[in-house]
Amino acid sequence: MPAILNPADANFIGTIPVVVIGAGACGLSAALAANDAGAEVLILERDDSAMGTTAMSTGLIPGAGTRFQRERGVEDSPELFAADIHAKTGGQVNEQLVAHLARVSADTVEWLADHCHVPLSLVDTFLYPGHSRMRMHGTPNRTGAELMGALQGEIERRGLDLLLSAQATELFADDTGRVHGVRIRRPDGQSEDIGCDALILACCGFAGDPELVQRYIPEIASGTFFGHPGNKGDAIRWGEALGAKLSDMHAYQGHGGLAAGQGVPILWAHIVHGGFQVNTQGLRFSNEARGYSEQAVDILAQPGHVACSIFDERIHEAMREFDDYRDALEARCVLRADSVEALASQTGIPEQALAQTLSEVAAMVRGEQVDAFGRDFTRGQVLVPPYRAVKVTGALFHTQGGLEVDDHARVLRADGTPLPNLFAGGGAARGISGPGASGYLAGNGLITATALGRAAGRAAASLG
Repeated sequence: MPAILNPADANFIGTIPVVVIGAGACGLSAALAANDAGAEVLILERDDSAMGTTAMSTGLIPGAGTRFQRERGVEDSPELFAADIHAKTGGQVNEQLVAHLARVSADTVEWLADHCHVPLSLVDTFLYPGHSRMRMHGTPNRTGAELMGALQGEIERRGLDLLLSAQATELFADDTGRVHGVRIRRPDGQSEDIGCDALILACCGFAGDPELVQRYIPEIASGTFFGHPGNKGDAIRWGEALGAKLSDMHAYQGHGGLAAGQGVPILWAHIVHGGFQVNTQGLRFSNEARGYSEQAVDILAQPGHVACSIFDERIHEAMREFDDYRDALEARCVLRADSVEALASQTGIPEQALAQTLSEVAAMVRGEQVDAFGRDFTRGQVLVPPYRAVKVTGALFHTQGGLEVDDHARVLRADGTPLPNLFAGGGAARGISGPGASGYLAGNGLITATALGRAAGRAAASLG
């Protein structure tokens, strides 16, 4: 269990101006920003490679008003982005942090592209639920692993110190809350104490800790955990022990499209383009277009905790842009059927019910029928054979609540004052998704990772 120790008990082998715990997108962004500001930095990573939660994502980062948008004729602004976040969360969010992140989102994307050599481009093939503009930016194959590869490449080019297989187990802090250093454990069981002038917590959230999940978000406790196993809530426990404020601890990113038994996420583009989901009885059970995060709990409430995503060849072809979907095809979890009868046979769903649901959805697309769940199908097209289908379950990807931070990613106490030299970003910090699952917008995790990571690196460097 992570703990806080007395600095008098430390045996520091040296002191580094800025130490970062965690080598995901947040940690590497923080390190690069600290380096930009002229500080010496050390990144600590518990694993033998720097991948983290980011590598399991699509790696898409929202930016409002980027040059990539302008090149594609997309008009956007921080104000529109902030309004989208406000609408999705119902206003139950830190408005100041939302306004700040929306304001710096374009600069963050362009900094990653221009100064960190991340090959980003605008995703302009579809609009994610809740976003009023196409503002997602990703690497060529649209994968988090590719994003991480680019960030690691920049870390190597600059010669920054990244210590792998170094698990932070305890912090050394005094009665004022000032962190003096960190104790790490190596694979051979030996421990080392490293001093620091500033510490950045970039070790994500607590989705990988069943006890904390049950305590804060029991509704998704039965969902499949599809995240980094190192997300054990270390930052939460350290921050709380130092008097930090915790906020939105019920917030998380769920996903209603994890291929059941395969561990491959089916991108929500299949819903955006007009696909839908049915349970094992062939019945729709929700408005799938609200977003993939809140859909997870609805699926877990269905018989067998599963659903079937139904789409067609047109949508299938559009999805092939994404490496994750090509992984799903490689795993053979996407079925193809030339008729409703074949679709029913392959999925095990009653043919009559499935045919009826397809007919009802087609009527809604044509505007002849109104969806009882409130979804507007009229912007799509009627699904036609050959059909595509995949069995999915509800999953927990990562948590969105955490340590309260300000615009400089400084960790705040309950009274709103900052701790002397502790910073946090990404999953370790309170996000911009409100108090539950329904406020999550695509990209919320990575904009808080990269923008707050960058802010943390800059601010931490100024203390050295």
